Amino acid sequence: MKLRWQGMLLTLAACASATLVSAGDITGKWKAEFDTAVGAQKYTFDLKVDGEKVTGKAHFERMGQTGDADLLEGKLSGDEVTFVEPMTMEGMPEMRIEYKGKVAGDEIAFTRTVGEFATETFTATRVKDDAPPAP
Repeated sequence: MKLRWQGMLLTLAACASATLVSAGDITGKWKAEFDTAVGAQKYTFDLKVDGEKVTGKAHFERMGQTGDADLLEGKLSGDEVTFVEPMTMEGMPEMRIEYKGKVAGDEIAFTRTVGEFATETFTATRVKDDAPPAP
């Protein structure tokens, strides 16, 4: 009976460990397309994780413009990721776009708050590398 419980505990521990590793492994590219009050938005997030710190860039296509923004204040805690995209538009003060996401495998379900103007939800999907391995 004791060996049976030990086996079950080891199996549970292995499953929990695998879940934590996969939830915390968000380094890489993530793509998202979503509609907003100002039109369609296309994003590629290039994320890097170092412990709980998240850094990276957002590459965007929105309101007829394309560009890049450094991601600030990034943090990963378990399966929760947060970061800020600073948005600048000509003639206007800088605005914060705050992201809060929940990681589940190859998807991140985001809530995006644009200043005090809008809140949107969308899902970003991990970009898989289709290149064959080098010989």
